[in-house]
Amino acid sequence: MLLVAEPILGPEEKAALSDVVDCGWITMGSRVRAFEEAFAQHHAAEDAVAVSSCTAALHLLLEALGIGPGDEVLVPSLTFVATVNCILYVGATPVFVDIESVETPLMSIEDAIAKCTPRTRAAIIMHYAGYLAEPAQWRNFAEQHGLLLIEDAAHAVGVNGVGRLSDGAAFSFYGNKNMTTAEGGVVLARSEEVLARVRQMRGHGMTSGTFQRFGSGAANYDVTMLGYNYRMDELRAAIGWTQLQHLASWNSKRRTLTDLYRRSLEQQCPTVLVPFTNNTASSNHIMPVVLPKAVDRQSVVGKLRGMEIQTTVHYPPTHQFSFYRNRFPSVHLPLTEEFAERELTLPLHPRMNAEHVEHVASALARSIGS
Repeated sequence: MLLVAEPILGPEEKAALSDVVDCGWITMGSRVRAFEEAFAQHHAAEDAVAVSSCTAALHLLLEALGIGPGDEVLVPSLTFVATVNCILYVGATPVFVDIESVETPLMSIEDAIAKCTPRTRAAIIMHYAGYLAEPAQWRNFAEQHGLLLIEDAAHAVGVNGVGRLSDGAAFSFYGNKNMTTAEGGVVLARSEEVLARVRQMRGHGMTSGTFQRFGSGAANYDVTMLGYNYRMDELRAAIGWTQLQHLASWNSKRRTLTDLYRRSLEQQCPTVLVPFTNNTASSNHIMPVVLPKAVDRQSVVGKLRGMEIQTTVHYPPTHQFSFYRNRFPSVHLPLTEEFAERELTLPLHPRMNAEHVEHVASALARSIGS
């Protein structure tokens, strides 16, 4: 089966894990700190905080920025549900925003402006498929409306400019991401104070962690804020540091494969739409395509699976899940809904080659009758 996503793990990761086991210190320690510093440097940031997941990163960012009950947060529905869940975690209210178009499935700034109210406190932009939303445009929007700007950068690790102009950005290292620690995430933030709050909140709000007390010899600590158990461990950090060394080359391979897909699909499946343009900055995290309106997507999924090709959908709209539909029954996002009904995610990962791309494009053409 040609998978939609497949991590690259091998001798380097095994050696890194073995080093941690041999060292004997497996909870948050020096390797977590080394990974944070390397990740920050890779993204031209001053510092970073590693946590247990991207969900934890988003939750902590919202908390650290002071977003809470009574606040509204603009958010796309075309995202993984965790993006929206985190708004509820802090007691705020999500306000669902439509996408720009089927061709550009990023949160619409025009719809965001239309949905601003006196209670709007922040906007979360999500870099869908790894394609960077225009940061300067969103920064201007946030400043003009007095809003905090947060990036859900789960898809966009390693993209030049990600995290630069927002108040905070959250990254994911889940198993299907461009680099992985199995589970894990990172926070970047413009403010040192916000980053310090995130760092303290990830460990129960304690003023020092076990590794710091071990190094200093101090026995006591205080708890000065409500915190959570969102720490990253040394095993994941060791894998993350190793993966980070290959991120640029892996992203470059993804870009090459995406360009091959565009050319091959244009030749073999001219009725299939490939979103975004070639010159949009991207990590090329996934390969979304939009099927013709008359095509039965589930039939295509079944035919491709019969040819040993896995596909999936990114994403069922969050506002249409039962939990959110019951809370926000009047939400209707026509462009998001159309895109989600027709989108299909094809395999894309650095283990693939040109022959794989041609095989998928040919199989898709046969499946839809092109």
